[in-house]
Amino acid sequence: MAKGTTEMEVGSDGVAVIYVVNPPVNALSIDVWYSLKRHYEEALQREDVKAIVLTGSGRSFSAGLDVSVFADIHKPEQLKDHCILIEAMTDIFEDAGKPSVAAIDGPALGGGLEISMVCQARISTSNAQLGLTELQFGVIPGFGGTQRLPRLVGLTKALEMMMLSKPIKAEEAHELGLVDAVVSPNDLLNDARRWALDICESKRPWVRALYKTDKLESPEVAREILNSARVQSRKQAANLQHPLVCIDAVEEGIVSGPRAGLRKEAMAFQELFFSGTCKSLIHVFFSQRATSKVKNKEKNIVLVPEKMSCI
Repeated sequence: MAKGTTEMEVGSDGVAVIYVVNPPVNALSIDVWYSLKRHYEEALQREDVKAIVLTGSGRSFSAGLDVSVFADIHKPEQLKDHCILIEAMTDIFEDAGKPSVAAIDGPALGGGLEISMVCQARISTSNAQLGLTELQFGVIPGFGGTQRLPRLVGLTKALEMMMLSKPIKAEEAHELGLVDAVVSPNDLLNDARRWALDICESKRPWVRALYKTDKLESPEVAREILNSARVQSRKQAANLQHPLVCIDAVEEGIVSGPRAGLRKEAMAFQELFFSGTCKSLIHVFFSQRATSKVKNKEKNIVLVPEKMSCI
């Protein structure tokens, strides 16, 4: 049985809206990724489609990669195949001849934020929460987050968001440049459609986050910021290596270019996925979740932290 899917509808304006459908928080399962790829390729091939809007069903964009993936993948070869698929898909998103705009309501976390950063623009509601939360599970962002986030918000803020696994609200995201506009929930889809058409008609810039440089500091300043982050990481978690690996991936992109950074990120993510630290933190997560279920059942409360079952 499929764990989630995507749906697509094409309007008379020539905009294809692709919905991630995996309630309650539209987690990015492997099935969702494959379905998203199929719909995106269809949208690119259709002559009646000028532009694409990516959004989530209900009141959630996507809370990230489904944590159950960690239980389903047992061999490095399996993970590598899935990562190759996702990398190819993000390349298509970013370099396609038709613009994409992410319409974000609710959480855009982990892989959810990463896929939105591949789009040429992001429009959100004031309810949006945006962050890269992977480090709390013993891995690093694996779908381009270490490269695109610094180029959108600057190195210092990007490191803070990743190191602390700390989401930010829509207003701050807008001030930083991570979000291009904040609109009401009722206007979200229409405004995103219009924005996508404006890009298509050259009324708004066609932005590829991976190649932005205006938010990046000079190499000398960047080196100081990265070294300071390493010192802080060693102080706060001396026995954990994955925060340092994350910083190394960010640095690779600044020193050797974003494509080199993506390669380093991908290799590091795949290695950390099977690490003892990752397994331990995932085990702690599921144990805490099971305990929460039991306690809430005893109190006759139906409350399960589904939102945090993603990275």
